[in-house]
Amino acid sequence: MTGSDEDPRVVELKTAVSRLRRELAAHPAEFPDRAIAEDELAALAAMAVGGIPEIPRLRRSLLLIAGSIGSVSALTKGLADVRSAVELFGGPPRR
Repeated sequence: MTGSDEDPRVVELKTAVSRLRRELAAHPAEFPDRAIAEDELAALAAMAVGGIPEIPRLRRSLLLIAGSIGSVSALTKGLADVRSAVELFGGPPRR
């Protein structure tokens, strides 16, 4: 898919992931799980490039990212944007 043919959910995911990756790269503080967040953001970016990603894998990556950077307040907005983009692919599973 190219240009306007691209799924708007995928476009939103790419944008949110790219923004959070930049924010994380610019964040000066080191924290123990930074590498996990970077790896999972790279995985999300790769999934988005491949088209419609697998929803369970999206959610797993989101949980790992949230667990890795959730306490870094400077990244809260970017993390919320990624979460919103993931939710575009469908809400959480019902119990």
